[in-house]
Amino acid sequence: MKHIFLAFITLLGFGGFAQTNPSFYAKQLQFPRVREAVKLKGKAVEDLLKSKGINIQKYDMFIRAFKKERILEVWVKNQESAQYTLAKTYDFCATTGVLGPKRRSGDRQMPEGFYTVNAFNPQSEYILSFRVGYPNASDLKFADPVNPGDNIFIHGSCLTIGCIPVGDELINELYLFAIKAKNSGNDIPVHIFPTKLSDDNYNALKQEFSSNNDLIEFWSWLKPGYQYFETTHKLPKVTIASDGKYVVN
Repeated sequence: MKHIFLAFITLLGFGGFAQTNPSFYAKQLQFPRVREAVKLKGKAVEDLLKSKGINIQKYDMFIRAFKKERILEVWVKNQESAQYTLAKTYDFCATTGVLGPKRRSGDRQMPEGFYTVNAFNPQSEYILSFRVGYPNASDLKFADPVNPGDNIFIHGSCLTIGCIPVGDELINELYLFAIKAKNSGNDIPVHIFPTKLSDDNYNALKQEFSSNNDLIEFWSWLKPGYQYFETTHKLPKVTIASDGKYVVN
């Protein structure tokens, strides 16, 4: 999805919170949409974090998205803690494509796999947005070598050709969650799954897609990462083997 990038902001703060990095904070507040997001949602974000026992000046954030359920989960934790707490769940307000990974530009697919947020766009065509790091090393092993696609965003509006839209109102809140977490210094992991990969759901996928062994094998790489976090609320350690396979340690 095309986005206009006049600035990539990677370490940010916002009103209602202490300016842990004034230079980046000042740069962020140059953008009218961020100022408006602070006005509309800054206090709500702060109150929600406090209600979860989270230090609003320094916390980590993790995002899980499920394509079949059309939901995006925001998990947070204090940096000295190992376990995450569910802060809020957002609905996709539109979707596109089918279950399965993204493999080329123009296939209208939302990707599936293990990523991190790698850019913020306070002047998005879709209000505000932040970019998921597709394609990663695994994707590049299997995607079209010339046109694998890129620029997969979580954004406002309710239009999509492969991104995850949450609507104009909710992106203000979600964007503030994300920029404050990034300002705390760590990456924001994003795990995107075809569905909640419980044993029952995985077996249902195997039945539905029994003629597609490659797709079932791909989902078998994702399942341990889903299950580890679901059981422990701790992030799994995921590496990518030389053949492109995800390996959960």
